[in-house]
Amino acid sequence: MVNVLVQRKEGGWLCDVSVEQGDERSRHAVTVSAADAQRWGGGDQPAEVADLVRRSFEFLLEREPPGSILREFDLSVIQRYFPEYEARIKR
Repeated sequence: MVNVLVQRKEGGWLCDVSVEQGDERSRHAVTVSAADAQRWGGGDQPAEVADLVRRSFEFLLEREPPGSILREFDLSVIQRYFPEYEARIKR
């Protein structure tokens, strides 16, 4: 289960993400620029950003356990580790 709380910040969003998968729990701080929210999420509203981040974590959890996901990162770094991210996540 992935829960995302979004808070607007200058130039984009700060997301507090909590992940529960089996017995493993983790918490993450993810920044999303307004440009990335538009490019990958199709909009720059709180619900659209939360959906983008939730889908991004589902993408990551298909590839690694919650404990392996960085605790703090900018959403754009995912594509550096996983080149297929943009094609899979873009709306």
